Amino acid sequence: MKKITLTATALFFLGDNPAFANELAKELETGVKQQKRNYYVRSKSYSSNPESDPPRYVNQLDKTGIKEFEKIDWIDLGLNHRVRFENRYNDFRREIDTSDHQSLHRTQAYFGVKNILDPLRFAIELQDSRVVGGKFARNTTDVNKLDIFQAYGELYFKDPVLIDRPISLRAGRMAFEVIDRKLLARDEWGNTGTNFQGFRTIIGTQNNDWQLDSFALQPVIESMNANDYPNQNQWIYATILNWRKWSDKFTIQPFYFMMDQEKSQVLSRRKINSPGIRAFGDIGESNFDYDLIGVYQFGEVDSQKHLATAYSAEIGQKYNYKSKPRLSLSYFYASGDKNPDDNKNQRFERFYGFNRPWSNSNTIEWENIKAAKARFEIQPHNKIRMEGSYSQYWLASATDSWRRGNDLRDKNGASGDKIGWDFDFRSHYQINEYLNATLGYAHFEPGKFAKNAGRGGVSDFIYLELTASLFGWRAN
Repeated sequence: MKKITLTATALFFLGDNPAFANELAKELETGVKQQKRNYYVRSKSYSSNPESDPPRYVNQLDKTGIKEFEKIDWIDLGLNHRVRFENRYNDFRREIDTSDHQSLHRTQAYFGVKNILDPLRFAIELQDSRVVGGKFARNTTDVNKLDIFQAYGELYFKDPVLIDRPISLRAGRMAFEVIDRKLLARDEWGNTGTNFQGFRTIIGTQNNDWQLDSFALQPVIESMNANDYPNQNQWIYATILNWRKWSDKFTIQPFYFMMDQEKSQVLSRRKINSPGIRAFGDIGESNFDYDLIGVYQFGEVDSQKHLATAYSAEIGQKYNYKSKPRLSLSYFYASGDKNPDDNKNQRFERFYGFNRPWSNSNTIEWENIKAAKARFEIQPHNKIRMEGSYSQYWLASATDSWRRGNDLRDKNGASGDKIGWDFDFRSHYQINEYLNATLGYAHFEPGKFAKNAGRGGVSDFIYLELTASLFGWRAN
């Protein structure tokens, strides 16, 4: 924030007009308050708030509570380990109906420098992901031995001359989340996560009345035992405006994504434009909240014309009890391809979005889907949060595939469109400021499509997750 000062000359001319001087002082004071105001509104919808940057397990040294670090405000440091014990019966992502159990291990370490060398800043994050047990062959979804998850340099201008908000210019390898995580996310649930390499420009912070976020990125291809590397055949471009100025009750986020992918031996030519808009916030002074997003896509996939749409809507209500209960209803849709033999592709491209809001068993994604969900959340104790949901799922196009269901497909559409229904439950327990535990269960009952396509059995998934952070967790 620019310092506002009155020079000796100004004071001399104002000396004979104290009323005007007092009025000017009030205006200056009001301007300072407006600049200090926090415009940030946090969405109340389920699992829609992006992971903080840096992530929550990272702390500024002087805020760790360690006496020796109490004057070091220019280093961000974090060390985090998570283990998840999973037991799955009839995992629809697999080719066969069987039971399987394994433990997923992920270690993250973060080191960042800021303030002391401004405008120059930098950060590096290492990650090691492994699996113990399990019947199936390893893949990069679960295994990526010690590698660089983030490594970027940054020019950060706290108080630029021509604009009243900070400007950040980043280049290198990055992992972050935007909007409601549906199009680009770190994927914190996954054992390996998602990261990118390229450039990012941010004008403003989340506390400002508006913030502009633009980037040009290549997705990083993970390798289980070798160094990761960027996909040279694909670029993701995006610009996102976070507009908070109109009200302290809601935020509007117009955005434009674009994928430009060159054809190769294993990749199709894809040029997909994705304009969209999201709005979320509270409904007046009531206890109701909402979260809406809509995306339209156009472009080309090889020789096919690409036209697709997707939207999601959630409305929730909080109740005035100490346990903070919230009930929400949501519906989401993403188009699917209607005819595999024509020159049109209508399957929505979800880019690099997060699957978990759709299904806690990770079997549903924002492509070729219609779904309705009812969810209940409650916090019976300040260290315990619980949530549960009931969901119904259909194919948006009966002739397109259920990709997360091992790509099941009936090109004629004769198997119907009902994928099935499920219910899930999760309980989070913050044991202390350094250790969290989560216990989860999901049960899936197949519908007509799943049964007719050859996967008719029920599916169960239960897990226990323990996460330890050496320096505790910051609020997200």
